[in-house]
Amino acid sequence: MSISLQSGPVTVRVPATSANLGPGFDALGVALTLYDEVTATVVDGPTRVEIAGEGAGELPRDESHLIVRSMRTAFEALGAAAPEIELRCVNRIPQARGLGSSSAAIVAGVTLAQTLAGIADRERALEIAGAVEGHPDNVAPCVLGGFTIAWLDEKHRARAATMAPVQSVRPVVFVPDVQGLTAVARAALPTAVPHADAAFNAGRSALLVYALTADPALLFPATEDRLHQAYRAGGMPGTADVVRRLREAGVAAVVSGAGPTVLALSEVPSGFDPGNGWIRHNLGFDSQGAQVVS
Repeated sequence: MSISLQSGPVTVRVPATSANLGPGFDALGVALTLYDEVTATVVDGPTRVEIAGEGAGELPRDESHLIVRSMRTAFEALGAAAPEIELRCVNRIPQARGLGSSSAAIVAGVTLAQTLAGIADRERALEIAGAVEGHPDNVAPCVLGGFTIAWLDEKHRARAATMAPVQSVRPVVFVPDVQGLTAVARAALPTAVPHADAAFNAGRSALLVYALTADPALLFPATEDRLHQAYRAGGMPGTADVVRRLREAGVAAVVSGAGPTVLALSEVPSGFDPGNGWIRHNLGFDSQGAQVVS
């Protein structure tokens, strides 16, 4: 069955995300109130991309842009011929900082393709976005909003359950002026870990689900980790230092995703200074995920 596309324009809004949250490696994530907005229009000429904000002058402006590639993957999955597209991107999510900028681009592309095809299917959007990204911990909260537990089913399809964080928790992120790459951070991880460390993280991950949804007083012990942050610390000494100083002050602080941003899930002392080159953002949890806004 052929699918006819509307010409647009269509605008979507996608949230920043933070994955892992300490112990929940490649599984837990939250959506945050910091957004990219992308408008897509079907055009006759070649595909072109306009970018304002984060990544302007750095990201590609042709069909190699991740949003365009994600749209084409989604069109193929939907059985629709991929048209030429004009994209206008307003980027507020810092690039390559551990706040899900690539997942936001992927989810924006999938959502735009679905909308142009007259389809609204979040479960399918998560499947497609997860296949493009390769792991679902960031795309899940980006698609669904809230606090998510993500996994791959027996057919390697992305799946997720979503929950509402306790309203009293106010996430804070500290973003450095240096970028990090997920591939580099993953390369720092060992191929095997001690059974005791795996058991420790399993318990802390379960505790974190309870703490973030029912009892935030437990967030400090619930955000302890032995699987990934210590192994990556040597490649991000500034991040490791900020996490250490926050935790010494009693703050439930973790590396956001693969870093180098730091996420704090409990109150940060008013006088805390992360140092030169860091920007603090006081955010909230996004509850809606990817949204078609026009």
